[in-house]
Amino acid sequence: MEKPEYITLDQVIHNSHSVSDIKDIPQKQRDYLSLIGKNCVNQKGLYTVLTTLLYYKYLHPAQDVRRHQKQIKGGFSGRTFDTHYVTPVLKKEGLPAMAESGWLTRSLEQPYPYDYAYNGKMPAKLKMPFLDVLDYVEKNPQAALSMLRILLNAVIQESKKNQIHIVPLSNPDKLNISVIVMALEEHFMTKYGTHNGAKLPVIAFHSIYTVLVKEMKRYEGCVLDELSSLTACDRTNKASGDIEIFKDDTLYEAIEIKLDKQIDTQIVRVAVEKIYKWNPQRYYILSVDGVKEEDKGEINDILCDVETNHGCQIIINGLIATIRYYLRLITNLSDFVSTYSKAVEADQELQPVHKTKWNEIIERYKL
Repeated sequence: MEKPEYITLDQVIHNSHSVSDIKDIPQKQRDYLSLIGKNCVNQKGLYTVLTTLLYYKYLHPAQDVRRHQKQIKGGFSGRTFDTHYVTPVLKKEGLPAMAESGWLTRSLEQPYPYDYAYNGKMPAKLKMPFLDVLDYVEKNPQAALSMLRILLNAVIQESKKNQIHIVPLSNPDKLNISVIVMALEEHFMTKYGTHNGAKLPVIAFHSIYTVLVKEMKRYEGCVLDELSSLTACDRTNKASGDIEIFKDDTLYEAIEIKLDKQIDTQIVRVAVEKIYKWNPQRYYILSVDGVKEEDKGEINDILCDVETNHGCQIIINGLIATIRYYLRLITNLSDFVSTYSKAVEADQELQPVHKTKWNEIIERYKL
């Protein structure tokens, strides 16, 4: 007997740009799926877990996917399946995705079935839709693929809203450091009235290092790690800083960026813990607001102690001043600005307002 041919997840995504052919799902569940999909950027964990469970149900109709952990009687490892077969595909297809798995979200990792009695904390408007959808697909396993397509269709439509094309540079040969620094500072410091603006300086430094790794002798043979997610649950104890540079597979430099926080003793002590764990040669802590005045003496003692006993040099500096210094080291400034623009355009955690603002700045500063 031949095994049935299953549709791969990337094929499901490609088939989800239109769902007009789907007639077998009740309107209540369609609305719930659309609601979760529309919240995919702010609730990546929730939509990723639901994507995983619906796809697993399609592949394994007999499995009660509400039992999402092996330690639950009759359960399976949803997190393992997500890590290997779902999140990598979402990333490849340019859809919102967690760093590793939706199960890194605390509200979803509780070792209890996702039934109506589930006690994990989720956004109130999404908890019942999430649980109801899983209840419905458990009673109607043949609907799993159609439900997955409806969910992904909403995710695709929401992602399109965030796709704003950054205009190309009009005067790449006339760029100068002062103008670029003013443009970046405005982009960072604008009050957007929404979340994730703190990622802008991280993207800027990642773009700087993208160029420096190619140009500077100091970084010869180094590898710049991918830009990680801003969300804390994505980065829990997995990274030494916002930006990491590796050499010969060992951490070489790490950069921690604080947009609107003064550097205090606590921030430095957290950095020291990471230094002893990850062993970089240099560790940068950068902030727009500088160092807390009353902590300067203690911080200086900590820096001296780490350099003496560990060997790592901790460098604390102003964020804007450091950008200005690094830009002096770059041979072709247009390489940096173009890299930054592309990264801003592609980043799925930034809001549309962050991207349209950069377009406005490019035009106004005649970049």
